[in-house]
Amino acid sequence: MDNIEKIEEEILILVEKYSKIKFRKDKYIPGKDVIQASGKYISEDEIINMVSASLDGWLTAGRFNQEFEKKLSKYIDVKHLMTVNSGSSANLVAFNTLTSPRLGEKAIKKGDEVITVAAGFPTTINPIIQFGAIPVFVDIRQDTLNIDEKLVEKCLSSKTKAVMVAHTLGNPFNLSSIVDFCEKNNLWLIEDCCDALGAKYEGKHVGTFGDIASLSFYPAHHITMGEGGAVFTNSSRLKRIAESYRDWGRDCYCPPGEDNTCNKRYCWKSASIGGSLPVGYDHKYTYSHLGYNLKITDMQAACGLGQINKIEKFIEIRKRNYHLLLKGLREFENHFYFARPTDSSSPSWFGFPITIKNNSKINRSELINYLKENKIGTRLLFAGNVTKQPYFDAIEYRIVGALKNTDKVMRDTFWIGLHQLVGEDSIKYIIKVISNFIKEKIN
Repeated sequence: MDNIEKIEEEILILVEKYSKIKFRKDKYIPGKDVIQASGKYISEDEIINMVSASLDGWLTAGRFNQEFEKKLSKYIDVKHLMTVNSGSSANLVAFNTLTSPRLGEKAIKKGDEVITVAAGFPTTINPIIQFGAIPVFVDIRQDTLNIDEKLVEKCLSSKTKAVMVAHTLGNPFNLSSIVDFCEKNNLWLIEDCCDALGAKYEGKHVGTFGDIASLSFYPAHHITMGEGGAVFTNSSRLKRIAESYRDWGRDCYCPPGEDNTCNKRYCWKSASIGGSLPVGYDHKYTYSHLGYNLKITDMQAACGLGQINKIEKFIEIRKRNYHLLLKGLREFENHFYFARPTDSSSPSWFGFPITIKNNSKINRSELINYLKENKIGTRLLFAGNVTKQPYFDAIEYRIVGALKNTDKVMRDTFWIGLHQLVGEDSIKYIIKVISNFIKEKIN
């Protein structure tokens, strides 16, 4: 055993040396290197963890995952957090949790309505559709790109059961207003925080205001484990249901590799959980929900664990870059709208959104192609207006009012990366290139 431990130590020393060379982060050279719209930052911390996890030979979620869940839940200040294999799966688990028959009359049922927005990422709303509920779309605000809280009352019907919306590009939506609306009307609130890790509203982390929330750890996000996500909640009841949907739909709550945690594995009676299985049927193979296997591997968790201590530094860089871009581009406010932080919030910016004003002669396609030619990456605001997407031709939904600002985003909004790999020189270069475009093409 001592020999194995010595070999492992030698391996990890070499891994550290290798990683410091392989993953050394040189700054972008503006004009030479592409300034990506998003990007991951990993170092020897993550690589050592991943190699150590692989040497364990455990493979599925294990000790690294347990530590990751513990540390991240402490950071967010939430009681329960569980990892899943993607942010999209996190949204699926979060929504499906609220459809559980165990929630009685409050459970979301097929045909019920869920208030949301059409401007965003499709997998915020896809779980609603997949289950058989009806998304009800309301417009966004032009100034924050978030749900217009003044319009949600108009969305109410006898079928309304929940609100499910994202904090757009890391900018919190008006949680005070939306929480009040949900409480007054006995509605669930699902917060999609996939782009907003570390964002706060009135001093509290987003995701802790609603009933259940989601995160993504895809490489584009604030921290990464390659693929991965998380679901979190302060409700012990919802936590148990969410775990069931994540773990094949099983009723058993034993951790991977453990059996008979409840000490009555072969003593359960179906009357207590539904169904008509024979008395004593193995609890490990009793399924109370229509679930899937949506867990991560321990190597993914090991990578995430290496990222956790970097969260605050990453967020600080994103905030700095947002303010530098805002300051540098203000002289072009006759051409652009810039999203502002929601009142009482501290955004954890995912990107820097720019919307071209109606009276400007700037064409979005020309501008983003000019940026691309000058090695600056951009992205549109995801689906734009998702109801205009090809797959929506066969989807049942309802729109309340006109989606004027949503359509404006679809036509004229894009965003620039301000992630942790983007230095101040790159920000100055981005400002210079946009300035040159306006001088060459517009003025």
